[in-house]
Amino acid sequence: MVVKRFLITRKILFFTILIGIVAGFSAVLFYILLDIFDWFFLETLVDFSAPQAYGERSFIELEIEPFALEIPGLLSIIPAIGGFFSGLAVYNIAPEAEGHGTDAVIKAVHEFGGGIRGRVAFTKLFASAATIGSGGSAGREGPIAQITASIVSFLAEKLKFSEREREILVMAAAAAGVGSIFKSPVGGALFGVEVPYRKDYEVEVFIPALISSFIGYAIFCSVVGWQPIFKAPLYTFSPIELPLFALLGLVAGLFARIYVRIFYIVRDGFKGLRIPDYYKPAIGGLIVGLMAIFFPQVLSTGYGWVQLAIYGELAVEIMFILIFAKILATAFTIGSGGSGGVFAPSIVIGAMIGGVFGHLVALLMPGIICDPGVFVIIGMSCFFAGAAKVPLTSIIMVAEMTGDYNILAPAILASTISYLISGDASIYENQLEYREESPIHLPELISSVLEKIKVEDVMTPDFQVIPEDMLIIQAKQFIAKINQVAVPVINGKGEYIGLLSVYDLMNIPTEKMDKLRVRDVTKRDRTYVLPKDPIKKAISLMIEKRIFRLPVINYGEKREIIGCIAYEDIIKALYYKAV
Repeated sequence: MVVKRFLITRKILFFTILIGIVAGFSAVLFYILLDIFDWFFLETLVDFSAPQAYGERSFIELEIEPFALEIPGLLSIIPAIGGFFSGLAVYNIAPEAEGHGTDAVIKAVHEFGGGIRGRVAFTKLFASAATIGSGGSAGREGPIAQITASIVSFLAEKLKFSEREREILVMAAAAAGVGSIFKSPVGGALFGVEVPYRKDYEVEVFIPALISSFIGYAIFCSVVGWQPIFKAPLYTFSPIELPLFALLGLVAGLFARIYVRIFYIVRDGFKGLRIPDYYKPAIGGLIVGLMAIFFPQVLSTGYGWVQLAIYGELAVEIMFILIFAKILATAFTIGSGGSGGVFAPSIVIGAMIGGVFGHLVALLMPGIICDPGVFVIIGMSCFFAGAAKVPLTSIIMVAEMTGDYNILAPAILASTISYLISGDASIYENQLEYREESPIHLPELISSVLEKIKVEDVMTPDFQVIPEDMLIIQAKQFIAKINQVAVPVINGKGEYIGLLSVYDLMNIPTEKMDKLRVRDVTKRDRTYVLPKDPIKKAISLMIEKRIFRLPVINYGEKREIIGCIAYEDIIKALYYKAV
């Protein structure tokens, strides 16, 4: 099957540099804004400070003592306040900024030609900072993907890029944003390739995404620091552990199905509430806040708790509880309409699954594994691979986020199994199965079908002809009688010499019609097709000549007409091909 691919032009390559700059500075701005909201809502108001991951740093270091308000249960209200502000911003300015962001980008690419309103970027920036900074269980991936995609979509429209170019650039922008803020340029690029589909790849995105992702990564890390997000002991690969990693992949795949199911049950429940939409994130935030009274580990991104789990400094009981608590907290935060990503919560959930699994293995089979902490890292990879249908992204991104590429072998095994076990369940509901299901690939798919079907499969043996020595007046009457736009002309030997169309007759003076013959006005050109020609060629000729029927000529020196192919015959063939 011949498929026309998107071509990377100099114009596109130049624009990818701009995408990288936009992604890098957007990630820095978002990171700082998150830090400000976190400092105000959690550190200042309730004196809550979660542990930080190795590669995270705080920009807010003001010499102000926390003035934690002596209000009982205040912690339970803080996420609700952030959710309320987020809901007000989203539902009054840009409703498409609700939820986890990445899904909205996928939908925009598949259904709107990559069109995203510019106002979405600013709305998402504030709403997500309010949601996550106040303790909502959400991550940075979805917001930064939608923020950068919105800005790039706006610029691409202003610069008159084609719709297909804009689709590619928007996905590259989302990938660059993710690669920047997670310090994972290759993983970010693969994210843009994998995330539009559950079982396919948007391969044309890879080069633009890779270039822009590395530029964004360089800008972001120049400000935030070059350390990987998580610090982990260097893993030494041991083949004897592979069956255990395979089992972890199976467990993670099952949990991924549970996670997706719970998330959308909660989301659908909130959609059914008959209250103004902007109240819903506040309700979701309130539920998360009540959970945080007992388990504060559910608040915000939770990367600090993952760091503790990697080094074995988090109790196995806490990790077990946090698996389910984080699933519920994420569902209520984002499913209620709160603005935040699902990547960070997935990383935490997967890490806790791996942590519990590693401790059980160490307890039941002492001496078999070197370090239970490696199961925390592999758990992060395989759980997100199953939940988001992005196995390659998960494998590379977790390796980059920990700075340890020795984990690739177990990560590949566990993530592949999790991806398969999780089935069609995906946290991104706007993902499609395959490329051919997306409207953005309709032109190339139609083109491939038109190349595959041959003229001989569609042609009919019935045809009308006009001899070249017929008078024009007679030919005009004949064409009107058979109600055709054009008729093939043959010479005395029965050979095809050209087409006579009504357009050729329009400019002939009436007084000459009984003197001129058909051969005098017939254009001798290649307005015909051969039996083995694709119907795509026939359609092109029909459009060019403004006719609906073409003669089919046999092979050889003597150009005899053996049939015709009509526009309605092609339509019928395509219809039966589709059904």
